[in-house]
Amino acid sequence: MQSGRDRGGSRWGSLRAGRLLQEGAPGASVLRLCVRLVRRPVLPAVRLWRRNMQLRVVAATLLMSLAVVLALGFVVIAQVSKGLLDAKEEAAQSQAAGGFAVAQEKANTPATVDGPDAADNKVGLDASTWMNSLVKQLASGGQTAFEVVALGAGTGEQVLPGTQGVKGARASGNVDPTASVPVKLRRAVNHSAGTFKTFSEIRYTAGAGEKAPEPALVVGKRLTDINGDPYDLYYLFPLSQEEESLNLVKSTIATAGLFVVVLLSAIAWLVVRQIVTPVRMAAGIAERLSAGRLQERMKVTGEDDIARLGEAFNKMAQNLQNKIQQLEDLSRMQRRFVSDVSHELRTPLTTVRMAADVIHDARVDFDPITARSAELLAGQLDRFESLLSDLLEISRFDAGAAALEAEPIDLRDVVRRVIDGAEPLAEHKGSRIRVLGDTQPVIAEADARRVERVLRNLVVNAVEHGEGRDVVVRLASAGGAVAVAVRDYGVGLKPGEATRVFNRFWRADPARARTTGGTGLGLSIAVEDARLHGGWLQAWGEPGGGSQFRLTLPRTADEPLRGSPIPLEPEDSRANRARAAAEAAGSAVERQQPADAGDRSPIPPRPAVASVQSVPADPTALPGSGARVVARPAEQAPQEERTDADADADGR
Repeated sequence: MQSGRDRGGSRWGSLRAGRLLQEGAPGASVLRLCVRLVRRPVLPAVRLWRRNMQLRVVAATLLMSLAVVLALGFVVIAQVSKGLLDAKEEAAQSQAAGGFAVAQEKANTPATVDGPDAADNKVGLDASTWMNSLVKQLASGGQTAFEVVALGAGTGEQVLPGTQGVKGARASGNVDPTASVPVKLRRAVNHSAGTFKTFSEIRYTAGAGEKAPEPALVVGKRLTDINGDPYDLYYLFPLSQEEESLNLVKSTIATAGLFVVVLLSAIAWLVVRQIVTPVRMAAGIAERLSAGRLQERMKVTGEDDIARLGEAFNKMAQNLQNKIQQLEDLSRMQRRFVSDVSHELRTPLTTVRMAADVIHDARVDFDPITARSAELLAGQLDRFESLLSDLLEISRFDAGAAALEAEPIDLRDVVRRVIDGAEPLAEHKGSRIRVLGDTQPVIAEADARRVERVLRNLVVNAVEHGEGRDVVVRLASAGGAVAVAVRDYGVGLKPGEATRVFNRFWRADPARARTTGGTGLGLSIAVEDARLHGGWLQAWGEPGGGSQFRLTLPRTADEPLRGSPIPLEPEDSRANRARAAAEAAGSAVERQQPADAGDRSPIPPRPAVASVQSVPADPTALPGSGARVVARPAEQAPQEERTDADADADGR
């Protein structure tokens, strides 16, 4: 018996072999090449099969009609073959019975000396001569309809090659008697009384030339000759005419079946085309409607169901166009109203600002309550002025009037200016702002004013919500993308809030005061600035574990983004810390195991976690879906990449 250790080793060896095959063994590359070569010509056909309903219907009709024609053909051929063979057997048995009766009658006829039947007289004739005369006489009445074979009585065993066959073998028409009469039939005739029949082949001797064997029905019976000795008489009925008739029936059925299959396929193609063509037209028009061409309509002809479908589709498109037009008019009116109100409020706001500044400068002469009111008035006016500026900026984005003034900039300079402006607030909150990844230039074509506004909003929010802990600003560049991530360790975000944090006037905590005078439109404007650059602004957070906002911009203005050089979920998140701890524990346990224990372990060690700076651009970190977890290969990233919808939204 094999030991458990040996069995475990063999299992571990097979697992290692399978893993080597997956990790790049020579067999794996050959297998992948074969799969690729097979899939390359198959994929277009599969795609065509899945996309073309007309092809599927015609193919199904063709297969079903072919199956019906084949089944019908087999049934008809079987019935015709059975009818031909039954008729042939009946006629052969009747003919053979008459011949057997004539042969036995001639053997039993008394001998005569002379007369008209002198040729049949048995006087002066031996049995051999009489049998030759009998075979010729019986075969002369067939006129190629049958052949006659006479065999001497014997055991019926197959003779050896080169011998003369069974003693006394005689046949008509150059028929090979021993090869044409099956051994099994001769045994039945030799050992039993009565008439026996079987199907066989008529084989001819060299005297018949190159005449090929032909199928035949053999009927045999034991008789006695003029001396009373037994012999076997066989009638061989060729089946050539029946075979020709059956071949004619087969060719006729095949031709008719092929014609029927082609006809049914053509009918199915025409019928399905009448149905599929309007559906394809509707699909094309629906695609153009979704692309914004709301004036597209279907062409309706007739009064059938397809016409009713076209009319309903056109009505739906008309109603949809009217509704969208109404919404666009309403949205345009709202944007104009916001823009007009924002502009109109600037004049009274300027007047109120001047009066508030005078009151605020003279507050030292007021009593404490009036002085505090002057300070509150100045603070709220500052916030009101910021709100008006943000509303004007939002109205520009809504109207599509925002312009991008892109030029090559170093994001490190922008980050330094933002941090310098946020230092007083950080000192007030007891936080410290740290910068990582600023040792190398981070160059991108961008609008410095808009990028600075985005980063200022992110850093100020991180300081405000950081609960006095450090704020980390990380810069990185890889491939055609640059990124800036702002990480805080404050209250964080609850599940689902990362997709709503960019909504206008949204707050993670409605009861929380805006100590810095925020308007609630900062992140909404920031995400519009990111989109104007062709970039992404995404958020990640966990309750009590802080949050991270990542701004990803293309290195050049017209280059599309395929990934971000910074993972959205930081490596110090709870999930990554737990994963790293589990991996470290597993590595420690593996190091403590004896040398032969690894051969018994079915679980291979996991790769170590790589540094964040060495992570290449992530081609799967695409925004807009709202999904937070996007898996990446282990050799490319130390953890799972999480992305959030790049929605039209505002910040905290």
